[in-house]
Amino acid sequence: MDTTTTAPRAEMLRDRYRRRLPERLQELAGPVEGTVDLPLHIVWSGRTSYSLDRPKSRMTLYRTVLAEGLSEDLVTLLHHRLLAEQWPVLRRLISPYIREVWEDAFPELLRTAPTGTTAA
Repeated sequence: MDTTTTAPRAEMLRDRYRRRLPERLQELAGPVEGTVDLPLHIVWSGRTSYSLDRPKSRMTLYRTVLAEGLSEDLVTLLHHRLLAEQWPVLRRLISPYIREVWEDAFPELLRTAPTGTTAA
């Protein structure tokens, strides 16, 4: 793999995710129960409806929104408490660029991870 193109691409991806972050984790004020239907700009094919009452469905929703959502999507579709509760598992399912950006911006997410999982 050519590291001369990998490093700039990695930083470009980090910047992309960094620009979408809320200032505070508590700004994530999305629903905590019920069903969420994602807009076309987030999920353009396949499944678009997710149940927050089902853990696997909720995890898939959060993974998708973190990867594809815009700033306004993050604050309206994700909830800070649910994100923190799911973070120990979710952090292993998302891109390392997303994980790094979120954990750098919100170190409190790392406190939700069990001991020994910060380098997953």
